[in-house]
Amino acid sequence: MTRRRWIAERWDEATACIDGAQAEHMARVLRAHAGMEADVVAGGRVFHAQVAAVSAKEVRFNLMAELQAEPALAVTLVLAIYKFDRMEWAIEKATEMGVEAIAPVVARRTDKGLAQAAEKRAERWRRIAHEAAQQARRSDVPLVHDPVTLAVRARAASGATRMVLAEQERTTTLRHALEEAMAAAGEEMPALEIAIGPEGGWAPAEEALFDANGWRAVSLGPRILRAETAAISALAVVASCLE
Repeated sequence: MTRRRWIAERWDEATACIDGAQAEHMARVLRAHAGMEADVVAGGRVFHAQVAAVSAKEVRFNLMAELQAEPALAVTLVLAIYKFDRMEWAIEKATEMGVEAIAPVVARRTDKGLAQAAEKRAERWRRIAHEAAQQARRSDVPLVHDPVTLAVRARAASGATRMVLAEQERTTTLRHALEEAMAAAGEEMPALEIAIGPEGGWAPAEEALFDANGWRAVSLGPRILRAETAAISALAVVASCLE
């Protein structure tokens, strides 16, 4: 039987704890008790664990044995902010697919109301990523960055291979660019940063900004995709190449 997996808020070498909503669910809904077994993620490592103590506010585990953990995809997904319900779906699914980090950015065509509300929304995005990581039995939780303007993200220093999905690009596919990046990296696995535009796509000035800062324009093909569809399609291509 597959054990439930929990992501600890606090831990040391021998024990780990969850609290808040996680602890309440485990105590009241799952009726957790001392001796119950589970898998616990603590500090990016996965352990076979046993419940030591339960209350409505905290569940404490004894860590018994470390388990093999699957690494995250070395991908930062740069998401131009768009309708929150669709963006939250993309964050959830990107987490399930193993993305390492998500970087929300305010683009030229981001709705002004969404841009103004984005900073307060960041904590909700982090909770969604946390819950999705637990559901997908990941050994880590992707980092969700605070929202910034596209200019700040595009110009930031990075050691990753940076790509931007661009509607006008017709010759270089994402897969082809990934294969070239992998060949250049040799035995190392390349770190990637992939930017997905908002509804309506990138403005011409933004495309010029990417180009001026070393981002490579790539394509997923001739079809016009919604932003959330493009994000998951891009990650599927990356996973098929890297895993």
